[in-house]
Amino acid sequence: MKIKPDWVEYSNEEIEELIIKLYKEGNPPSKIGIILRDQHGIPNVKAITGMKITEILEKHDIKLEYPEDLINLMKKAVNIREHLKEHPKDLHTRRGLQLVESKIRRLVKYYVRKGVLPEGWKYDPEKAALIVK
Repeated sequence: MKIKPDWVEYSNEEIEELIIKLYKEGNPPSKIGIILRDQHGIPNVKAITGMKITEILEKHDIKLEYPEDLINLMKKAVNIREHLKEHPKDLHTRRGLQLVESKIRRLVKYYVRKGVLPEGWKYDPEKAALIVK
């Protein structure tokens, strides 16, 4: 653990309470980090507390159902599919969809291997549309 900067006036417990409060307001972990940096003057949660934001949430029995990066990619794929329904001949966007879904499949493989997602979890566009809505 690094030395806490002099201007940070929050204790570790207060930072954890702030993180939980912000998460319950509906903010994802990446946005929580930005809010803590910009509004509360906490430059780096891990450097101060020794734990990442997601680790702090798990410590307080708040488990994210899906990793944030996977959710963001699935949102992107769903939006691209909606665009392609209106513009079926948009070949550049179709290629973009292939690239995004390829990233999703690689990420799913990684998360299944790490035990974050259950064994045999597969990406399905219809299921992804339900997850992100």
